[in-house]
Amino acid sequence: MYPGVYRVGHRAASVEAQYMAAVKACGPGAVLSGRAAAYLLGILKGRVPPPEVTAPTERRVQGIRTHRGRPRSTTHRGIPIATVPEVLVQLAATLDEDDLARACHEAGVRYRTTPRQVDAVLRSNAPGAGRLRRVMHGDVAVSLSRMEAEFSRQLKEEKLPLPQTNKVASGRRVDARWPGILTVELLSYTYHGSLHAWERDHQRRREARRRNEEFRSYTAYDVFDEPEPMLSELRKLLA
Repeated sequence: MYPGVYRVGHRAASVEAQYMAAVKACGPGAVLSGRAAAYLLGILKGRVPPPEVTAPTERRVQGIRTHRGRPRSTTHRGIPIATVPEVLVQLAATLDEDDLARACHEAGVRYRTTPRQVDAVLRSNAPGAGRLRRVMHGDVAVSLSRMEAEFSRQLKEEKLPLPQTNKVASGRRVDARWPGILTVELLSYTYHGSLHAWERDHQRRREARRRNEEFRSYTAYDVFDEPEPMLSELRKLLA
């Protein structure tokens, strides 16, 4: 597959085999990184990225995008790989704010990655550092899903005050918040169908109450199919 790296006993291609071979081709201490690592971790969607590897010494291997460095690492599906916070730092150099926000959201949902964990590995002069900090701390207004975009559109149409979106409150990112008044979570099965997500939604409810805020959760049916009861409730709460 690469100089000194062979697939033995079969010729069946797979993403894992390709990425493992690339890591081995870059020598001891090498780890999968960047877009390839994000894809394998499930925090970046789309087409399979080409192999991208970070190694402690400079490497040049045809077909592999290489970097020199010693990121914090772990293993995923048996493959040495940069940790999730490290991968987000690497993505910040190449992704725009919307795509970076989606990757950060996936990292939070899948791996409970927090802004504090990212700050711990983020150098102030790293490419995209400012963008990543703004996204992680909710200082960028981004819609992470079609439901969020439609919710925002309906608020504008009703001339209701617009909330802070995907911003951290009480140490946890919330979908929409009017500080001191109301916290709203938009429940899609994609992001809220696991036991972990169910527990986090209950924690958000308790945290909103501790902030003396009302808490409401709305589903795709509320937003797309029958929005009037939701909007009527919001008009009263935000009057």
